[in-house]
Amino acid sequence: MAEGNTTSEIFELDPEPTPPKLPGSVVVRPDADALIDALAADMLIHAHNCVRAFGDFHLALSGGSTPIPLYQRLMIDPIYREFPWARTHLWIVDERRVGFDDERSNYKMINEIIGDHSGIPSNQVHPMFAMADDADVQYAQTLRDVLGWRERGHDRLDYVLLGMGSDGHTASLFPKSPALVETLKVAHRPGEAPLVRINTGPAVTPPDRVTMTLPLINASRFVGVLVTGKGKRNMLSAIERRQGDPAAIEELPILGVRPIGGELRWYLDHDACPAIDPGEKVRPS
Repeated sequence: MAEGNTTSEIFELDPEPTPPKLPGSVVVRPDADALIDALAADMLIHAHNCVRAFGDFHLALSGGSTPIPLYQRLMIDPIYREFPWARTHLWIVDERRVGFDDERSNYKMINEIIGDHSGIPSNQVHPMFAMADDADVQYAQTLRDVLGWRERGHDRLDYVLLGMGSDGHTASLFPKSPALVETLKVAHRPGEAPLVRINTGPAVTPPDRVTMTLPLINASRFVGVLVTGKGKRNMLSAIERRQGDPAAIEELPILGVRPIGGELRWYLDHDACPAIDPGEKVRPS
């Protein structure tokens, strides 16, 4: 033992958070970088499984800043060179009602990172033409037309990647916004619930949006929710408390994500977990 060291010396370690009890399964990693590795690996496996089973892979991606490192990782990391982009159809979960040349466009961001560099055929990238008066009807019809080539029962999205706002919104389904409230009223009636909606009004963070609805998201084979950072802790705690309360969905739209016949998996870093306090340290006994 080196001089000056004693058996009573205490080493401080970062505590491991307890995964929050959320609907579905939960993956927790120490930081966003490790979390992206876990999510990307799951996505790659799921993509290959779908291509083997159905001949193609239908992937719906969200915008925002949180998933950008994931999209970049898929393009530059040699591990993901075998991603089956040639057999992938790329969909947009939600879009602001702006032009494709606008920096706020989700399609612009996703296409510049993935569409331009993955080798995916251009006719398999499906932007939302959000400025059109019937943008929601157009996109719903495109989904039906493209997925309609699959065998009945398999004509659904294979993987939907969502985020979550600190107010509990996901996609562009904001608390008490029309696209959420009106869809919830008919969500229990097959064939009547819209797949895509234009979302507008004071409950929507400007500009207006076009978004996939809960019935479309919940029909998917796999839904991943990527949540990082301390700013999401309070909301994850609220979800733990209020899950199982149908009335809470209007206030916390993410609670409405419950795939029917599919899998829901949350991807959280330590900072996002409500149980961890970065000011706390644990000491070995």
